[in-house]
Amino acid sequence: MELSSPFIHRQKPNPYSCLTPDLSFSSSFSPFPLQIDLKNSKSTNPTSQKFRILAVAVDPKELPQNSPQRLLKELAERKKITSPKKKFPPKRFILKPPLDDARLARRFLNSPQLSLKSFPLLSSCLPSSRLNNADKAWIDEYLLEAKQALGYPLEPSDQYGDDNPAKQFDTLLYLAFQHPSCDRANARHVRSGHSRLWFLGQYVLELAFAEYFLQRYPRESPAPMRERVFELIGKSNLPKWIKAASLQNLVFPFDDMDRLIRKEREPPVKSVFWALFGAIYLCYGMPEVYRVLFEVFGMDPEHEDCQPKLRRQLEDVDYVSVEFEDNKLSWQDVAAYKPPEDALFAHPRLFRACVPPGMHRFRGNIWDYDSRPQVMRALGYPLAVTDRIPDITKARNIELGLGLQLCFLHPSKYKFEHPRFCYERLEYVGQKIQVMVFHDANSSVQFQS
Repeated sequence: MELSSPFIHRQKPNPYSCLTPDLSFSSSFSPFPLQIDLKNSKSTNPTSQKFRILAVAVDPKELPQNSPQRLLKELAERKKITSPKKKFPPKRFILKPPLDDARLARRFLNSPQLSLKSFPLLSSCLPSSRLNNADKAWIDEYLLEAKQALGYPLEPSDQYGDDNPAKQFDTLLYLAFQHPSCDRANARHVRSGHSRLWFLGQYVLELAFAEYFLQRYPRESPAPMRERVFELIGKSNLPKWIKAASLQNLVFPFDDMDRLIRKEREPPVKSVFWALFGAIYLCYGMPEVYRVLFEVFGMDPEHEDCQPKLRRQLEDVDYVSVEFEDNKLSWQDVAAYKPPEDALFAHPRLFRACVPPGMHRFRGNIWDYDSRPQVMRALGYPLAVTDRIPDITKARNIELGLGLQLCFLHPSKYKFEHPRFCYERLEYVGQKIQVMVFHDANSSVQFQS
């Protein structure tokens, strides 16, 4: 359809059109010229014979290349691509005005993290604010089932005394099951408490299995022991243990764990499993960790699926004490072990599993005379300890020197002089103790977010 809109021009064109108000121009919308006579534009009757309107509607796709309308359209489309609309930042990134001193002091004083003075690590893992009604609703519905599955008394834990860390067990057990995929994890105090529990729990498990396997297999290197630990608490095996303890309905209250795909099943189970042992360690200590691992979850280190790969065993120089020969300790022996009163160390059996008595024949070598005094001086040894028998103090310093000798005479250079497995076992347990100590130190610092 063709539409045009020319005005009737005057009969006598003005030769000085550039100096008069008469205008004449043409548009790409119409092949006809368009002229406007401003002098005769006083007519207001659009139906007069001298005023005709003709218009041309052209498809934008059929516009010529040099059409202004086509160029404007392309420019508008280009702006949409190159200049997207700016998105406003989420509300959580918008700075909020600080709290006044009175409200800030009230928030600190009412925090459960300040309620425990004698248990700084336990206090740091408590929620930063008191539990609300939604938290108590979960506790009323699921906590008894969790405590029954783990083998704990069903009475509320707040009945214990203030000097008993188990008083906070109900709160920590509730936090342990609030993995990041559940609804309650959106609450800030729940999310923070759960993340600190599972951060502690992973190192608790590592240290527990390190001490257990070092004493159970005294001649084994750390590589097979790492494989045993992975087969027991690797993330692919954790759903099996959760189901063995009948805790799958607490981790997935609205889903069937067996029908979930792997990436939806393993992360929540791992998070709950680690946090659970962080809570147990804080309230009941390492012996209870062993009980839950081997009795509640039913872990069996002798199972065929937990055996390490076969390796070519090289003959070691040293021999371990008679206490470990042909005697595989059970988890009860490790958990209930108490050192004798005249023991040199707090855990002499673990020390003897890494530094056997045969190391005494290395006393008096070049390192013992030249380097040991410098190392002990740099570390601040020997300590000022007053023992009942002076010979015990002397024996303790001798044993410490033998352990330091193993640490510095690494097997890459002295592998034919010292037992290879002793250095590796010291390194293995030292790594677990180091990360555990650093976590305890960092978590004990009180903070309010």
